[in-house]
Amino acid sequence: MMTAGKLTREQFKVRQLRDKRALEAQKKQVLICAGTGCIAGGSLEIYDYIQAECQRRGMEVHISLIHEGEPEAPDEAHDLHLKKSGCHGFCEMGPLLQIEPDGILYTHVHLEDCDEIIEKTLLQGELIPRLLYQLDGVTYAKHEEIPFYHKQQRVVLENCGTTDAEDIDEYIARDGYSAFEQALFEMTDEAICKEISDSGLRGRGGGGFPAGRKWESVRLQPTGKKYVVCNGDEGDPGAFMDRSIMEGNPHSIIEGMLIAAVAAGSDEGYIYVRAEYPLAVSRLKTAIAKAEEMGLLGDNILGTDFCFHLHVNRGAGAFVCGEGSALMRSIEGHRGEPKTRPPFPAVKGLFDRPTLLNNVETYANITWIFNHGPEAYAAIGTETSKGTKVFALGGKITNTGLVEVPMGTTLRTVVEDIGGGVPGGKKFKAVQIGGPSGGATTASKEHLDLPLDFDSLKTIGAMIGSGGLVVMDEDTCMVETARFFMEFTQKESCGKCVPCREGTKRMLEILDRIIDNKGTLEDLDLLEELADTISKTALCGLGQSACKPVQSTLKYFRDEYLAHVVDHHCPICNKEKPHPRPGEMQGLRQVPEELPHGGHHRRGQAGPRHRSGEVHQLRRLCDQLSLRRHRGQ
Repeated sequence: MMTAGKLTREQFKVRQLRDKRALEAQKKQVLICAGTGCIAGGSLEIYDYIQAECQRRGMEVHISLIHEGEPEAPDEAHDLHLKKSGCHGFCEMGPLLQIEPDGILYTHVHLEDCDEIIEKTLLQGELIPRLLYQLDGVTYAKHEEIPFYHKQQRVVLENCGTTDAEDIDEYIARDGYSAFEQALFEMTDEAICKEISDSGLRGRGGGGFPAGRKWESVRLQPTGKKYVVCNGDEGDPGAFMDRSIMEGNPHSIIEGMLIAAVAAGSDEGYIYVRAEYPLAVSRLKTAIAKAEEMGLLGDNILGTDFCFHLHVNRGAGAFVCGEGSALMRSIEGHRGEPKTRPPFPAVKGLFDRPTLLNNVETYANITWIFNHGPEAYAAIGTETSKGTKVFALGGKITNTGLVEVPMGTTLRTVVEDIGGGVPGGKKFKAVQIGGPSGGATTASKEHLDLPLDFDSLKTIGAMIGSGGLVVMDEDTCMVETARFFMEFTQKESCGKCVPCREGTKRMLEILDRIIDNKGTLEDLDLLEELADTISKTALCGLGQSACKPVQSTLKYFRDEYLAHVVDHHCPICNKEKPHPRPGEMQGLRQVPEELPHGGHHRRGQAGPRHRSGEVHQLRRLCDQLSLRRHRGQ
């Protein structure tokens, strides 16, 4: 017996048609970005003022879909629909206000601009040039004409910035939950998994594991309790892709998890979100409550025997909980520490039951694949990396914000064409991609024209990771950058395994010494040796990749390390500090006259090597761990 208010399949179809008509009938829409960045800039105050002032002027202001036959159905040209949208991506220009169907995008909107927007644009149809985006003397009146959006292709972010993030009716009007309805009523669990496999979708959490293969592994597990889990614990410095999706289009994640639940045979799921994302948590909970009220979540969904209950679990902000096994232990109420694999989560995951675990962006791709077909998705991207990827552009870049491009798009396109290059006439120097688990790329043609996909970046010692792109200019010391990421990793280490706990501590000490211009050539060898040992012996993927920023900067920016340890004076870090005089260099190790290819000094050329007993002990312990792992102990 269905609860009152909950929809059957037939009722859902009727409602969807009704919502579509209501959306098409909207004459004037004002979308105010209500992502975290724009909210910090005062966008909610702008929303409240426009709503109150328009109503004071006698205009009908609607904040949800209005259906035919309802008392407040709009019939006047000046009626408008006011919406709190998700992130538009153009964060550098916020707060943003978009007016549809005209396609007008106003940038850097402030409270004092509201009266003019209402009077001139909403009532008289006139543009306000000073609020439009301008570049190189050109003013862009239309949202789609702005160069920032030209080379983007929005799949995951398709409805972010264009819809009310908290309105389930509008999501349904835009074909929301149609993919789930199709999967539930028209497809077998095997066919669903094949759909994902045929699309070529790979997990967007960083590893790039084929999603279809993971879904199939869980599906094939014996019948019984299974879980579907979403990793929303986005802890990389400079990354905010998942946050923006959770804030701007939470129903896309829910629908993706529902389809996964049908495929896996699961009746319960969790979305794990860090507590530092209160807006994401709030909007997810609102979306879940509305889906439950409508009968799209809970018991006997759409009048069937299928049940799926979804919970939001808040983490405490530990970076290690972004690792799958640590995340699941945290949900269970334990300390967030990684576990050895095998067994893998598909066999023994949350509460020791088979678990399907993907990240936010992965689930947000699912509905597009079902609505457009796996062939259409596979046509985007490269041979081995299909679809699009959302990147967070930050650092020394003109256009900070969210960017979604086809896999295989070059770094040059993202940084120069979309990001607008480095501001202030400074030279582009490097990009740290993938956060603490990624590596640095250079300004060389080889790196700038390298495709951004899962496989190409590995050839230069980097990785896509979650998708954070931190751009650096000529004033950035790459040794200091490596130290920053190593400090982050060391502080966030869970401490469970020796290589990560002690190895990162020793590496940070060495980097501190180098930054203070007290390092030696021997320290560079020691950094490389420790990095190699940690990457081979750490327990989890986070520990194994913790040294990549150091390894990549040592490889591509070794001259900056040498400036610190040979000249004992970095022209970037010590701009205001004079170069040490010859007498001050007494007793400090000098660079050998000849360096082998690649800039590495030969061991022994710079005097006898010294290694502390702590490092000796660390190496022995790591060697033992490596041997045990090799023996399968």
